[in-house]
Amino acid sequence: MQVIKSVFPSLSHTSVSLALVTGCLLCTSAWADDAKVLMDGPSKITAADVNTDAQRMPEPLRSQFLADPKKVEQVVSNLYIRRALADEAQRQGLEKQADVSAALQLARDKVLSDAWLLQMQTKHKLSDQLAEAQARNVYNANRTRFEHLEQIQVRHILIAGDTPESKSKAEELLDRLKKGADFAELAKENSADKGSAAKGGDLGYFEGGRMVPEFDQAAFALKTPGSLSEPVKTQFGYHILRLEARRPAGVQPYSEVREQLLTEVRNKAVQTAIDAEVEKLQGKGKIDAEAIRAYSAGVSKR
Repeated sequence: MQVIKSVFPSLSHTSVSLALVTGCLLCTSAWADDAKVLMDGPSKITAADVNTDAQRMPEPLRSQFLADPKKVEQVVSNLYIRRALADEAQRQGLEKQADVSAALQLARDKVLSDAWLLQMQTKHKLSDQLAEAQARNVYNANRTRFEHLEQIQVRHILIAGDTPESKSKAEELLDRLKKGADFAELAKENSADKGSAAKGGDLGYFEGGRMVPEFDQAAFALKTPGSLSEPVKTQFGYHILRLEARRPAGVQPYSEVREQLLTEVRNKAVQTAIDAEVEKLQGKGKIDAEAIRAYSAGVSKR
């Protein structure tokens, strides 16, 4: 559920970006027993194979999955079949077919280019001291960037749906809150907005116009910290709001944007180095526009 109309800024697009290595198969350090064979036969599957394949899963799901022997056994079996088929295909010389050869080259290019990006990430990582200094410089030089209008901090509980039952449930929870029930606990137990529910319903600070209109109007109508709204109906269902705090218009303190700026300057340092290297490589190549036009013309005639 997304009460906020727009949270994430649009991402800039570069030809080779750090985003390419997010979730990369090479992003973890090797296990001590990577070479251990988990399935033997004409083909072999090692712990390194399982570890690499598992990097597609996010944590903590990955660790939970790998801690289950039955699930790992299924993965090992699947990987073995895939490798055995690949070995058989190689024995038949299928890798020499033009389309297969091209696909193998592209797969190799992807793995090696990801490895290069990770190497650049390590090579051009800013020290903590330098990153801190650059982050403070960005903050001091761009204070208008961190200006904000009046902001409020609100908790909410969402009861999803547009039914009499949904409204009744919201009214019941509001009655419990008025009698002294803990808002954070009720949010964790009842809110359909699981993202904020995990934080006791806390949505943090936001400015007017950030939320859907009905929610926004009800939230800013609350004047005193601790005050509760009546159930507010939006496209998501019924919300109960509680005002936590108000913050007048001003400039966000460095402490609040520090982590954001540290990430920003670190990424910029690496991305700048990557862009410079990529520009050099691109300068060594030459686009053959005539060959491309001929290729496209041939495809259109198929």
